This record gives sequence, C-alpha cells and structure tokens, in this order.
Amino acid sequence: MSYEINEKRFLKELEAEMAIDSVTGQYHELQDYLLKEIEGLGFKTWTLHKGGIMVEAGGEGNPLLVTAHGDTIGLMVRHINSDGTIKVYKVGGLYAFHTERENVRIHTRSDKVITGCVQRKNASVHVTEDELRKEVPDFDTNSFVVLDEDVNSAEDVRALGIEVGDYVALEPRFTVANGYIKSHFIDDKALVAVLMELLHDIKDGKVKLGRKVYIYISFYEEIGHGGSTVPEDVKDYLAVDIACIGPEQTSSEKKVTIFCQDSRFPYNIDMRNELEDAAAKAGADYVRDSFTPHYGTDADPALVAGFDIRHGAIGPGTRASHGYERTHIDALSNTYKVLAQYVAK
Repeated sequence: MSYEINEKRFLKELEAEMAIDSVTGQYHELQDYLLKEIEGLGFKTWTLHKGGIMVEAGGEGNPLLVTAHGDTIGLMVRHINSDGTIKVYKVGGLYAFHTERENVRIHTRSDKVITGCVQRKNASVHVTEDELRKEVPDFDTNSFVVLDEDVNSAEDVRALGIEVGDYVALEPRFTVANGYIKSHFIDDKALVAVLMELLHDIKDGKVKLGRKVYIYISFYEEIGHGGSTVPEDVKDYLAVDIACIGPEQTSSEKKVTIFCQDSRFPYNIDMRNELEDAAAKAGADYVRDSFTPHYGTDADPALVAGFDIRHGAIGPGTRASHGYERTHIDALSNTYKVLAQYVAK
C-alpha cells in the first residue's frame, strides 16, 4: 500500500509551527499549540516535567517510539553593551556567519517581544577597510544585535525589559517555491509536521497500526538530551530528522534517507534493514547515508541513558543544515511513506 502525504495540510501545519519561536528550552508556546492540535484529534497525551509531549497513538504489542524535535537553534542575550547593542551567544549549533543580517525577535521576561537584527561591527562597505570586512563573523568579537528601537545605552535597553538570559530567535523566513521549502528550522519542525500528518491519518483510519506506537516531540534535541526519556515498555526507537546534504553524502533534496551511522554510533542493522524493506514496499525513493563528524539524533541519548532498545533514523535530504535550510516536498513525502509503512507493518 502506498501512503501519501496531504501536501496542503502539511504545508499549513508547517507554516504554523514555523511562526512559533522555540529555541531550545523555550518550549511552552509550541508545546501548548501542539497539545491542543493532538488532543483535538482524540489522542491521549502527557507532558514531560522538563518539557516535551508524549502521545499514545494506538496499536498493540512490540512498542515503538517515533520522535521528532520541536526545539531549534537560536541565541540568548549575553551582555548589554554601553552603546545599546546586544552581545549574544548561541544556543545549540548556530554559527554567527549563518545569522549575519538576519532579523530576530527577543523574548523578555514579561513576554514582550522586541525585534532587531544581527549585524557586524564593520558592516558598511563604504567606510570599512577591506581587511576588516573580510573578518569572519563571531559572537564574541564582532557580531551583535541592533534593536529596532531608539536606544543609545544599556539603560535604554533595560528600560525595554531586555535582560541577560532572554531568548533571541531568528525569523524563519519560511517560503515555498516549485515544491522547494526554504526556511530556518526545517530541522526539525518539518518532521514534527510529518508526525502530525501521521496522527491525522491514524485517526482517519488511513494508517492502521501494526504495533503499539508512541509519538514523542522533544524540546532539547539541539543540546543533546531530548531523547533520553523513553516509556519503559518501548522496544524500538525511530528518530525522524533531517538528512544533511554534502560533498560526500548520498542524501538528496527529493529523497528520504535511511541512516546508517552518525557521529556517535552505527544505527541498529536489523532495524535499518526493516526500514529499507518498508521503503521498498511503500514505493519510496530512498538512499542510505552516514553522517559524521557533527551529527546525532534524539535516538542516541536514549542508548546512552541505558535503555535496551534498537534505534534507527530516517529523514528528508536537506541542504544547508543549521543555516537557511532547503528541502523539497518530495523528500518529505518519501519520508512519510516510509514512516507510515513502518508503523503499519
């Protein structure tokens, strides 16, 4: 049986998620939104004390946990400079060269949102020596946030309610053209939207579960401990996350990737073979790929935490990971086909 993603519904869901800032640890708004949507479909849910959503999707026997993460990389206020600019530091693997000239939203303690832009000290071509313009952007030395406010001192900034520790989120710049999806944070909101599609199809009876399935949306993947909580009856753990495109990678923006290895471990060979069989049965266009030296999924910390589980991972080929990312609806559709076939087998 071939399982097809509802493209219109999927893109609407993805755009809604992209509009909600959720830098790692800043989970409340997105969690509340997703809980409302999932409980509206009739599924039993509970939340983790640290933040995260667990869903009982149904089915019986041989429990499988499927996870995607709702947290994103971002920034946090590090220091308020005397001239009213703001020094920031990264949350997760966000590098300054991926933020230059990006618009941002600062979330204050009082829930006020103040906008700004990431700039370099030596940003103007006409008044900057060539050597300075060629400097690599760096949050410690030459990259900071300029507010869209009339501020000229640290006191002016603090009067707006901004303080050290406030989250700074990049605007996603979500857009779709000819099936290509471009945005910050395709990693991993695109796969959260895929899981929402699966829940819709389970509810509507289009996907009939062949085993007990939990859906887990974590909010700490980008700093390494999102996947460390697992229901005690789970036997298998499947992460759905982006597959990074690079010079020596087989991943493609139009295909689903079955992960063989990441920077931590090889994925379970038996589970990997089952996923490949599911891809073939579903008619999905897929490749196998390995990701080193800087990649991991939420399935990895579950093993480190000591759970006796098999782990696997699949996901859409995605360009420019942790930057302004791009994938194609075909890759997400192929990912959905494998996922639906695997939970239904």
